[in-house]
Amino acid sequence: MTELVQQIATELAVRPNQVEAAIRLLDDGSSVPFIARYRKEATEGLDDTQLRQLEIRVHYLRDLFERREKVLASLQEQNKLTDDVLQRVNAAETKNALEEIYAPYRPKRTSKSFKAREAGLGEYAEQILNTEIEPQTALVGFSHDDYPDVQSQLDAIQHLSLMIGHKILP
Repeated sequence: MTELVQQIATELAVRPNQVEAAIRLLDDGSSVPFIARYRKEATEGLDDTQLRQLEIRVHYLRDLFERREKVLASLQEQNKLTDDVLQRVNAAETKNALEEIYAPYRPKRTSKSFKAREAGLGEYAEQILNTEIEPQTALVGFSHDDYPDVQSQLDAIQHLSLMIGHKILP
């Protein structure tokens, strides 16, 4: 919290203890008008405008710090956290800058149909679509760890067929 307090104090050109008091009051549920009117002594005179700017920055910076932690955890999990990347992530001053740094490392989302095609079910789906063969008959001999039984294979083929605009199974 001290990094947050220090940054906001610098941005608003006020003392850190004023920022800490205002954040404490905001976190306790007090509104900006209430603090400006009835808690001036606690914030040592922060006015309505300063308090509104402070409230906005607190929310933004908390979101930024939280996202930074998630990005660092993801990079660590992928074993892609180098000293250079760590330094760039920690130096990011905006959420957009942070996301630009993270973009090349962001895990790609894959659809069920893409996974099915990767597993080799694409040719089976085409065979079923282009012939009168029963799906269960076409799948005889297919084996893949992600699709251990006929039902999971049929579900995957259904996703493939929906991707290309056909419905294979009733």
